[in-house]
Amino acid sequence: MFLDTVLVVLTDLAAGILANAVFRRHFPLFLSGVVVFGPVLSLWVSQYSVFAKRTHFLYRMFLRSGWGWTCIFVGCFVFLLSFSARRSISLTLRHLSRLGVAGGLWLGFRKLLDLLENATGSCYEPLAAPLEGRQAAAAAGQPLLLLREGESKSECLAAGMMWRGYEVSEDIFLLCICCLLLAEEMAVFGPYLNVGGISGAPLRILFVFCILLLTLWVFLLFCLLAYFPEFPTQLLGGALGCLTWRGLYQGWYPLGPSWYCPGLPGLGLLAKTAEKEMSQKQRN
Repeated sequence: MFLDTVLVVLTDLAAGILANAVFRRHFPLFLSGVVVFGPVLSLWVSQYSVFAKRTHFLYRMFLRSGWGWTCIFVGCFVFLLSFSARRSISLTLRHLSRLGVAGGLWLGFRKLLDLLENATGSCYEPLAAPLEGRQAAAAAGQPLLLLREGESKSECLAAGMMWRGYEVSEDIFLLCICCLLLAEEMAVFGPYLNVGGISGAPLRILFVFCILLLTLWVFLLFCLLAYFPEFPTQLLGGALGCLTWRGLYQGWYPLGPSWYCPGLPGLGLLAKTAEKEMSQKQRN
């Protein structure tokens, strides 16, 4: 009984914050500021920290499969919320299709970024130079590298060499789009509770998991920017993530549900007045 009360209080509080117009307006600005100024944290963090190693558990377990974790938790939350509100499979699938759209864009952008990097990059290998020559080059800060033509990035890395090309950070892009998607999809829970929607323990627990996942993505974003600063590739990745969110949730989805558009989160699930208020907040 006590745990149920704590769960209700915490989820009501979190849902109110996520649905608040101030949070919705400033969260994208917060992420943008993190991406722009986050690398400055590298001046204060310790390079001996456990988070300064790419082999850390959080990077291996969550970052490499970040889109999968986001799809699992957000998909379950959207499915349970939509089906609990209207008991309509078609409406539920329409709301789930937003995840399919975002996933398709994620895969498409990854492919395009790989093509861009392969088209603009080159493969290098260390020159076989005498020890004295290598030491002199190292002292001068000029690595001895030999250009290798006609190889792709995968072939170059598989051969143990170095690839240098026009890169956009896929990790920062993924974290930004996942954070913004989570914030958008979870924001409907506040209005849903306000109109007396069914909110059993499973739905509230899923909401808590989504909150924890959002917190984890923001934390990993800080870690990558602070411990592995790469300018301007990370800035480009963050910009691409924010532009993708803006194009979907502020450009395409507000056109309304139709055969070519899944619509905004919450449309068709709430009372008309609540939907109108939510749509106005999402446009602002």
